[in-house]
Amino acid sequence: MALQQKGMHGAWVSRWTFIMAATGSAVGLGNMWKFPYVAGSNGGGAFVLVYLACILLIGVPVMMAEVMLGRHGRKSPINSVSDIVDESGADRRWAYLGWLGVVAGVLILSFYAVIAGWALSYIIEMGSGALRGVDGNSAAAAFTNLLNDPSRLIFWQTVFLALCVAVVMGGVKKGLGVAVETLMPLLFFILIGLLIFSMFEGNFSAAVNFLFDFNFNQLTWRSVLEAMGQAFFTLSIGMGAIMAYGAYMPQKASIGKTILVVAFFDSAVAIISGLIIFSIVFATQGIEPSAGPGLMFISLPVAFGTMPGGLLIGAIFFILVSIAAWSSAISLLEPCVAWLVEAKNMNRFKANTILAVVVWLLGLGTVFSFNLWSGYQVFGFTFFDFLDFLTANIMLPISGLLIALFVGFVVDKKIIDSEMLGIQPKVALIWRFALRYLAPLAIGAVFIMGFYDKFF
Repeated sequence: MALQQKGMHGAWVSRWTFIMAATGSAVGLGNMWKFPYVAGSNGGGAFVLVYLACILLIGVPVMMAEVMLGRHGRKSPINSVSDIVDESGADRRWAYLGWLGVVAGVLILSFYAVIAGWALSYIIEMGSGALRGVDGNSAAAAFTNLLNDPSRLIFWQTVFLALCVAVVMGGVKKGLGVAVETLMPLLFFILIGLLIFSMFEGNFSAAVNFLFDFNFNQLTWRSVLEAMGQAFFTLSIGMGAIMAYGAYMPQKASIGKTILVVAFFDSAVAIISGLIIFSIVFATQGIEPSAGPGLMFISLPVAFGTMPGGLLIGAIFFILVSIAAWSSAISLLEPCVAWLVEAKNMNRFKANTILAVVVWLLGLGTVFSFNLWSGYQVFGFTFFDFLDFLTANIMLPISGLLIALFVGFVVDKKIIDSEMLGIQPKVALIWRFALRYLAPLAIGAVFIMGFYDKFF
């Protein structure tokens, strides 16, 4: 295959556009609520150090491999992997790797759109004053009322998907490129603004202690596995998004240096989000930090509702969360859209419309999991729990593992060398070692831990 400067979908206008796009894909809801609590509950600064080490030794190498596959193929993940399999003379079964990531991305988007809809709803709830002065019980009741109302959930799910389709329909330059060049600077601007606010109005010192107190006594082997899992999942590895974005990456851009910048921005957003959230939480009496939706949709509204100017700040915060979700969701939509354009000769309007309808219909299962279908379970799972477990605990780890093994052992060295021009020999050796041994062992450990936690 001749070296392609760009594929049929076009290319990012610059290396920085790719960085913004990849950062947008990586930064999502998990940065906002999961990382801060997990870090604070597992040794603070000690956990952060382990997490950053895992980012460098596991996350970055696998992300580099995924970008490399995308840039060399210059097509959707499905067709890029298929072409590289043929070019490498490998077993055709490796081609299923592209399908695995794209299908996982579509399934994730189906429930991600519903959860992102919660954030959109809370922009209105905070801005309208509906949550002014609420206590914990009232905030919990408001959140429960939202989950129990399928029509509200469907409305906000539809709005969020429409926002995603509007971006992806425009293509690489006019849609995705313009969106990330607008959304990501706005995200960082709001993030820094909220950080400054939390320094003056929140309990910033308590937040710093919670996140950065080096308590190695709380750092267990389970904590290390948590850090591995968080490092892997936070970079959007294994769901086709990064491979699709890599297909539009400028040929001259250094993959290694670029991915390091993306990893830095992603980690910075997670840490700054933690400082903001816990500064506000610790400034409000009677609120304890908790993981998951409870932190964002119950504890924080209580805190915002009692602070001077808190309702406005709360609305801005949920705008931040919605932007993070939006930038991630468009990256989940793009891989399958690109494949429909390539394989079925569809224009982007038709491809987006068909895919949006499929995702919307799948999302109804998640909507009803919280209300109409809440009493129905299969093997102990609701529909939402099943999709979440299937993607996060099975499909993504397997996809990431296969990417590492495929690039580490199967892909023709000439392909790797053509995409990794300029990389120092010692760095290349470390990267290959990480792909072949470190990443598979770490991902395997996270995979096993996920099953153990769920069933034992």
